[in-house]
Amino acid sequence: MLKYKLIDHTADIGIDIFGSTMKELFSNAGYAMFDIITDLSSVDSKNSRTIAVEGIDREQLLVNWLSELLYLHEVENILFKEFCIDKIEDNRLVATLCGEPLDERKHIIKTGIKAVTYHNLSVKEENNRWKARVIFDL
Repeated sequence: MLKYKLIDHTADIGIDIFGSTMKELFSNAGYAMFDIITDLSSVDSKNSRTIAVEGIDREQLLVNWLSELLYLHEVENILFKEFCIDKIEDNRLVATLCGEPLDERKHIIKTGIKAVTYHNLSVKEENNRWKARVIFDL
């Protein structure tokens, strides 16, 4: 199954994300964002950490999830490759992330993402499948 696809958006990058469950949808969203940032084939799953994120609804939860991942990437210079959603509800998730510190000799940053936006944001279930749309500010 397709994890995500890029969509045309003026000056920014938009993605449609897919999943058979909400857990898979959020996992694929994390994967998609880091796949845009770097070549994930060069990232090893050396380190893991668990995080918890909250939001008032699914849409805000998705923005807060991706924003937290982006924050960890920017502040701690970490590239994540695996996103295991341990528990998810409409307004909270707990996840285990795997990746490694950014090494400029090994990793190339393809795209710098500044922020996760609310523009055209959606999270919905269609025909027993989940789909989300997110626009990243570059």
